[in-house]
Amino acid sequence: MTASLDAVALAQGLIRARSVTPADDGAQAVLAEALLGLGFEITHLPFGAPGQVTPNLFARIGSGAPHICFAGHTDVVPPGEAAWSVPPFDGALRDGVLYGRGACDMKGAIAAFAAAASRHLADRPGSRGAGSISLLITGDEEGPATDGTVRVLDWMQANGQMPDFCLVGEPTNPKRLGETIKVGRRGSLNATLTIQGVQGHVAYPDRADNPVHRLAALLAELAAHRLDDGNEWFEPSGLQITSVDVGNTARNVIPAVATVQLNIRFNDLHSGRSLQQWLREVTDRHAPGADLEIKVSGEAFLTQPGPYVATLAETVRARTGITPNLDTGGGTSDARFIARHCPVAEFGLVGASMHKADENVSVTDLEQLVEIYRDFLRDVRPGAASIDGSAA
Repeated sequence: MTASLDAVALAQGLIRARSVTPADDGAQAVLAEALLGLGFEITHLPFGAPGQVTPNLFARIGSGAPHICFAGHTDVVPPGEAAWSVPPFDGALRDGVLYGRGACDMKGAIAAFAAAASRHLADRPGSRGAGSISLLITGDEEGPATDGTVRVLDWMQANGQMPDFCLVGEPTNPKRLGETIKVGRRGSLNATLTIQGVQGHVAYPDRADNPVHRLAALLAELAAHRLDDGNEWFEPSGLQITSVDVGNTARNVIPAVATVQLNIRFNDLHSGRSLQQWLREVTDRHAPGADLEIKVSGEAFLTQPGPYVATLAETVRARTGITPNLDTGGGTSDARFIARHCPVAEFGLVGASMHKADENVSVTDLEQLVEIYRDFLRDVRPGAASIDGSAA
């Protein structure tokens, strides 16, 4: 019989690895050792240029359908400058609360899923050849996200490892475990606009070309434009101007260059390409020839509610007594990459303390999340079979 993992102890082991992006500090080795003990086959997938390699891990047990994958990240943000009441990488337990960088975002959820898998496998000895359980773990979610999940997915596609459904363990709940399942995310576009002018004395404007005047009209149009009214699943798209800079320290000089930075969080009524075209059209009206650099860090996506999401929602309700809200708000996550390949939803711990000093998770919530994940593995039925191969 498979031994059951202790989610708290595993979470502590993960927290004690100082895996601030891009470092790993042995975090994925801690997880690999735990999964090997359960019978998982482990594949380490380092990607990136020499000296800038991102650690990634893929683990799988079973070979049949349905194939359920858990996705997460072992990298964390720095502890920050604010004072902690406990050392950020000690994994301290105090009054039923586990403290440490990554406790809720998202080493706690990784430990919870591994523990859930161990309990599920112990409940069903001899059934491993039926369904499949896997974990896609990256060390590059808090960073540029170029050599992490997106590269592992390419490897999975090339090696026949694509799951039927993926569950991402991001901390989706604002205040209480059970509040929110993420079934989509807005897209994100960043743009830098640079307008060239001609520097000169403010008393002789005819001898200069003030780029700020053109920029002011351009920004007024962008800020006033309503992109859409939202839809059933998404709030309205929004544009935010985040920086305007002319680098001018003198009051009597017309600047030579004006630069603006902006971000658009957009729903599935738009694409990065369509918004790029709109930005170019507005720019050309007010500042022909201006330089416009655009980077789309993720497209909007939505996993339409179906049997996987329904099962997840029911297991959450049964364990917490809360009917979770199906939500698409918030920032981006690696689910934006996974959505290109298979249905994906996100559910994890309470995120109120993530990225803060004294990041923490209650042991009660952590144990409850283990049982939610365990119930999901038991009950999920994409078609004619559940994860243990029994008839639906």
